[in-house]
Amino acid sequence: LAPSSLLSLSLSAVPDRSTMANDRLRALEDVEKEIAVILQSAGSIVLELSKEKHNASYLERQLTQFTSSVNRVESELSSQIRYLTQVATGQPHEGSTYSARKDCQMALNRADYARVKLGDLGRTCELLLDPQ
Repeated sequence: LAPSSLLSLSLSAVPDRSTMANDRLRALEDVEKEIAVILQSAGSIVLELSKEKHNASYLERQLTQFTSSVNRVESELSSQIRYLTQVATGQPHEGSTYSARKDCQMALNRADYARVKLGDLGRTCELLLDPQ
């Protein structure tokens, strides 16, 4: 393969930021649907338990569905939280500029503070050296 072909192959294997963001949003939409399943299963369980005679196999199926849905939601939300923690704590991440912007803003704040203090020092020196 030519070097340009290798470059285009390697670039096509790297997902862009918008694709990654869309994938994360789709995953959160799936979590939302799974939460609806959890609520429906819980409602079905409560309804079945309110009856005089319970259908044990139906309760077992609903409980299994409820438990597996809760596990899927917990797993996906944990994954999302890990991702957000990584992005927000300044660890290297290809899609985040938060850490760099924060560092730059802090440097600008320190420079402003130093400028103010140097101005104060300059005025103090002028007062001390200026015999009136």
